[in-house]
Amino acid sequence: MTQPESLPDLERADRDAGLHAASWRDHPAVQAASLFCELADQPPMFATSAALLVGGLASDRPRLAEAGARMLLAVAAVTLVKTAIKASVTRTRPNVVLEEGRYESRLGGGADGPDASFPSGHTGNAVAAARAVARVFPEGRVPLYAAAAVASAVQVPRGAHYPADVAAGVLLGLAAEAAVDRAWPHLMQGLDSVAEALGSEAA
Repeated sequence: MTQPESLPDLERADRDAGLHAASWRDHPAVQAASLFCELADQPPMFATSAALLVGGLASDRPRLAEAGARMLLAVAAVTLVKTAIKASVTRTRPNVVLEEGRYESRLGGGADGPDASFPSGHTGNAVAAARAVARVFPEGRVPLYAAAAVASAVQVPRGAHYPADVAAGVLLGLAAEAAVDRAWPHLMQGLDSVAEALGSEAA
């Protein structure tokens, strides 16, 4: 186990800030925000994006369908990268440190659950989803970004993550969504080509 005194200064400061904030984890406001932020977990995010996509297609609302597809791809990209990082970085979550008195931080180990603090997947999902939907519905960017900010910020006081975990989640969400946006025209071109080919065969 990594002893606190052996930690680099930046990591020690990050850990201490996270532990201090997590002392508020039982506050009613933090608990209420924690319930809201669970919407940024993978299953709700995938379900929401699929609902937008299917609903948009069924109701002939292409913008809604595009928002759902973009959100689905962005969250999927976050999930892939986050899973790979968590498999190679072990870091004990703040709530575990406070409850069990142990802190471990190292490369490797394939950590999960209590020792998978880095990066914040909820943050990555929330940021990627908000940015993806705002691409299609820019008029909704203020509430979308506000919701992502709440889901991200509460990760520290609820004891799930340290500030650096959340910062990494923000960067991951932005990068994943940017990659999807960059690939989007090529994806649409490919789908159009497939549709044209199928139409020619049907004729």
